[in-house]
Amino acid sequence: MASPHAVLGSMVEAMWGLSHLAVYPLGALAPRRGGAGHRYRMEHLTPLQRGMVVSGVAESGTPILLIHGMVDNHSIFALLRRGLQRRGFSRVYSMNYSVRTSDVRTAAAQLAAEIEQICEETGYERIHVVAHSLGGLIARYYVTRLGGDDRVHTVVTLGSPHHGTHMARLLPLRIARQLRPDSPLFEELDRPAPGCATRFVCFWSDTDEAVLPAHHAQLRHPDLAVTDVPLTGVGHLSLPILPSVAHRISMTLTQLDNDGAPTASVTSIAPA
Repeated sequence: MASPHAVLGSMVEAMWGLSHLAVYPLGALAPRRGGAGHRYRMEHLTPLQRGMVVSGVAESGTPILLIHGMVDNHSIFALLRRGLQRRGFSRVYSMNYSVRTSDVRTAAAQLAAEIEQICEETGYERIHVVAHSLGGLIARYYVTRLGGDDRVHTVVTLGSPHHGTHMARLLPLRIARQLRPDSPLFEELDRPAPGCATRFVCFWSDTDEAVLPAHHAQLRHPDLAVTDVPLTGVGHLSLPILPSVAHRISMTLTQLDNDGAPTASVTSIAPA
């Protein structure tokens, strides 16, 4: 018998799935570029919301790039983007990669170009990435196999099948072959990544219907700094919409590293 958390999660998943279908066509349009870095007004926020707003200049200015999952687009992040902005993050970007993408490596190269453009536009040498589902594997490949740890400080993944998913065996898509647990892609991702400077924070849910088994959304790699965040009763599509997840992401991007340095304090390459 399903737990109350699972039942509630299924209801939220169904309602959000229908809502997402309604806005999905709008997501095919090119995403807006990130904000200009202005400070947000707080008069309209409740005391609780004000307490969650980022106050540090470095933290709020550090660019955040949102990357969607398979056969999706940036519309999946409509609520998360707003949640991050309401908490004071002033540069939140999105990117679309083709729904016909058939190779994680190709998408990772596209991601590299997008990040270079963001760094050039903002004057920041490093950014944060928040990725849903397949987007997390694309970000991980870029960071660990293409040298992207020089550009990415933190990768937050939401329901990304870091060790594959058996659900991929049922999908008639070329990209799905790479998501099988025994695919060459995961052999490549599991190779050593000594000295990787990017931190990973991986949200996973015990009722994620897209990642089978669910714990494959945890990341296990001896060379990577990883924090796994377990959730209960949350469906795959619901991961980017929950206020609690947005709050935890905001806290993650302003927490201190083990050496005491702010995780969001990056070196600016903009003129002084």
